Amino acid sequence: MPQTVWIARHGNRIDFVNPDWFLTAEHRYDPHLSEDGHVQAKQLANRLKGEGISHIFASPFLRTVQTANYAAEALDLSIKLEWGLCEWLNPEWMTEMPETESVEDLCRRFPRIDAAYKGGIASYPETGEACLKRAGETAKRLAAEFPEDMLLVGHGASVLGTAIGLAGGAETEINASLCCLVKVVREDVQWSIALNGDTSHLTDAETAIRFN
Repeated sequence: MPQTVWIARHGNRIDFVNPDWFLTAEHRYDPHLSEDGHVQAKQLANRLKGEGISHIFASPFLRTVQTANYAAEALDLSIKLEWGLCEWLNPEWMTEMPETESVEDLCRRFPRIDAAYKGGIASYPETGEACLKRAGETAKRLAAEFPEDMLLVGHGASVLGTAIGLAGGAETEINASLCCLVKVVREDVQWSIALNGDTSHLTDAETAIRFN
């Protein structure tokens, strides 16, 4: 049976809008969505209605959970937290392993989270190559374990890694702007990219891709 994996990046984040947020944040490496990021996430969710998605997996960072939650509400699905889709744990961006909200706290805030699901792991620090490999292996594992159509919500680097891991080599150029969509389709054993960084569902898409 054919299988479609939708890959989305989170919406705009508060520290992109207000860099000083970082200075007083409780979890400084785990920014939430900005006001326009919420709008983008809602538009992404509306775009995915009717696409036959059966599973949603999201990085456990707050901005990705918030983005995934809009899709989960629109599609009436649960959210499975997956560390294999997390941010690139780049020591030049982060001085230590980022502290995120606990699963218990996230489940209280977002009741659609499936607390029983246990995903992969990620280790700090990691190189860019290791991040792409980790995300790609995660996408292949999830596609094999859950043969239905799915949505993966991640970050710039993990969008690249998941798409490349499924459908291309390291030379494959993936457009990973905020709240974009990549659509990867499997026919028999062959994966191909049907949409690459599509932002046509957004009223306000970024013009220059920023990862951090």
